[in-house]
Amino acid sequence: MGEGAAAAKAKTKSPSPPPPDSGKDAKDSGKGKPEANDDNGATSTTDGTKDGSGSSEVVNMETFSQILELDEDETHDFSKEMVVAYFSQASSTFTNMDKALAEKDLPELSSLGHFLKGSSAALGIHLVQAACEKMQHYGDLRDADGSTPIDASDALARIEILLPETKEEYAEAERWLKKFYADKKAPFDDDAPS
Repeated sequence: MGEGAAAAKAKTKSPSPPPPDSGKDAKDSGKGKPEANDDNGATSTTDGTKDGSGSSEVVNMETFSQILELDEDETHDFSKEMVVAYFSQASSTFTNMDKALAEKDLPELSSLGHFLKGSSAALGIHLVQAACEKMQHYGDLRDADGSTPIDASDALARIEILLPETKEEYAEAERWLKKFYADKKAPFDDDAPS
């Protein structure tokens, strides 16, 4: 690889800028208030970012690229199988989360959050991973970062806000992944889970 190509490659791996300030001041630390994901309504782009800036990726390409390296050829059969399995897992997990929320079953919500967090992390779907980690903490009666105890009613109120946001983050990642494979000439069948 020549010096020019190496320099161009190095430029594309620049660090992401820090996340935008959430606008919360000290008095609005979240005590007694549900927390929400801060994505400012940005939309997904084809480079895996929400706004094209690289600051809020839908899919972490460093992680996802490791999965793609396991593909034996350009059909992407192996990685695509993993993604299809993830779609199916996520769909059934969201159904179970809805049921657990309706039943106010916080331990089950924590367990389901933990499960989907791991599946999401494996593919680099980090916004869903982060949201599921929050759900895991809320189900354990802890705040979003797991450091402060909260009561059951606060945990349920936070999950009522978080679950639809998590589903939106998942839907965005699903759209991105389907477009990625379509662009690689390996589209999903029409019957792939949504």
